[in-house]
Amino acid sequence: MDLAEPLASSWHARLALGFQRRDSATLLVRREHVGPLRVQKPLYPEGEAVCHAIVLHPPSGIVGGDQLEIDVTVGPGAHALLTTPGAGKWYRSAGAWARQRLGLRVEADGMLEWLPQETIVFDAARAAMHSTVDLAANARFVGMEVLCLGRRASGEGFASGALHLETRVRRAGLPIWLERGRLEGGTALLDSPAGLAGFSVSGTLLAVAPRIEPGLLAACREIAVAEAGARHALTLLPDLLVARYLGHSSEAARHWFAALWQVLRPALAGREAQRPRIWNT
Repeated sequence: MDLAEPLASSWHARLALGFQRRDSATLLVRREHVGPLRVQKPLYPEGEAVCHAIVLHPPSGIVGGDQLEIDVTVGPGAHALLTTPGAGKWYRSAGAWARQRLGLRVEADGMLEWLPQETIVFDAARAAMHSTVDLAANARFVGMEVLCLGRRASGEGFASGALHLETRVRRAGLPIWLERGRLEGGTALLDSPAGLAGFSVSGTLLAVAPRIEPGLLAACREIAVAEAGARHALTLLPDLLVARYLGHSSEAARHWFAALWQVLRPALAGREAQRPRIWNT
């Protein structure tokens, strides 16, 4: 028996979170779940103004047939930071698709930091990930995603299976970012310069805020990556900064994104970056 193939049946799970500002504090005022998606108690490692929450998926991996939905609303003036306790895993499938839908909404003068740890897509997985971010005109958002195709340390590539990705970001109802990707295991696109150029790890960080200064882009470009041979780049669009990473080390990708976040956060949120403690475990 291949122990990488989970034995559990598929799950349909949903998590809905709502954050509100009351006086100077951000409170988790809505926490609804169906199936195996949870958050533990709200955390305040940097004071009451910012609410940290850890999104848990107790089965520890996603299998063919699973359907996960996560909806987060950050109310006016509230500030929430969400992360995960470890890497997400999408296991191989005999044919059924696994799907995740992420819906994030930030209202006037609110801020959301969506900072999950890396996602590992096993060989022969069939995964679809759709993310939508809706922002008020003066809301702020920082989100990152690190994807690992296969398990390189175990000698596993991404020879079969498929990964479908879609990310939409709207600001005041108008689209400012739309990206779709379809990666089929074992195809030429994985090695093509127009695709992943032979790298097994890819990552994207998006930062949205009114009037991002060019000097902030310059400061981010001063941050070096630790992985030899990795590729990285930053671009500033109107009110949107985009960072990209290609390499083979998910740890190096996460460290680079964390370093960018430490530069971006004071400018976007007016406070120093406070690394979630769970990242150290």
